[in-house]
Amino acid sequence: MAKWGMVIDLAKCTGCQACSTACQMENNRLPGENYQDVLYYTERKQPTPVLKWFPRPCMHCESPSCMHVCPTKATFKTEDGVVLIDWNKCIGCKYCMIACPYGVRFYTDEKPLIEPNIKEVFKGTGDLSWNPPYKGPQQDNAHGVGIQPRGVVSKCTFCYHKISKAPKGTSDLSNDNPAVREFVPACVRTCAPTARYFGDIDNPNSEVSRLISERRGVRLLEHTGNKPQVYYLGGHGVVPGFSRPDNKS
Repeated sequence: MAKWGMVIDLAKCTGCQACSTACQMENNRLPGENYQDVLYYTERKQPTPVLKWFPRPCMHCESPSCMHVCPTKATFKTEDGVVLIDWNKCIGCKYCMIACPYGVRFYTDEKPLIEPNIKEVFKGTGDLSWNPPYKGPQQDNAHGVGIQPRGVVSKCTFCYHKISKAPKGTSDLSNDNPAVREFVPACVRTCAPTARYFGDIDNPNSEVSRLISERRGVRLLEHTGNKPQVYYLGGHGVVPGFSRPDNKS
């Protein structure tokens, strides 16, 4: 069984936001409510600061604090390492949002982040929070896929509706391989500078494992003990403010 993970090369990221747009369209997200944000930071001081970009998806942690605090067991991990939300069980208590140290969970039944309120323009039917003019994957509430219902929390799923259909034994999901291209997560598939890689991080022969080992991949907020399955690469093997995981020497 694969253990899916992502590698992001910060030296390649240009901040184009194509990943955010693709994610929004693929997952029926409201404007301003992106599963995939691209933040920025600066290196060096005035008068010659350098702007750097920092993509921040869900980390799909090995030991996710969001799952540990969920009172209804709505948040769970699949056998292949993906953290998902069962919308049928979620009660919208937001404990997971508080517990997540990365700020990558969303609750939409509040004031919209961007005006006008698109939910009033494209009103949802039944329990669905809205009715987007573009339709993404087939509704799958048990895995948190589709249009977000009212009163529940949502998050990045690594495009579970895609990767779960990949052939067993696949080590990497890459645009360069026509046989698996349709299963590549939307953010990876649309990344023009090819800053993102996705594959089986438990497979020593996969490209993601090789990059983590050879390029000294690091994980965000390692001290929290969540053990993210998203790794970052720096331009010179070092990402400022990060610590290397002990198991990747």
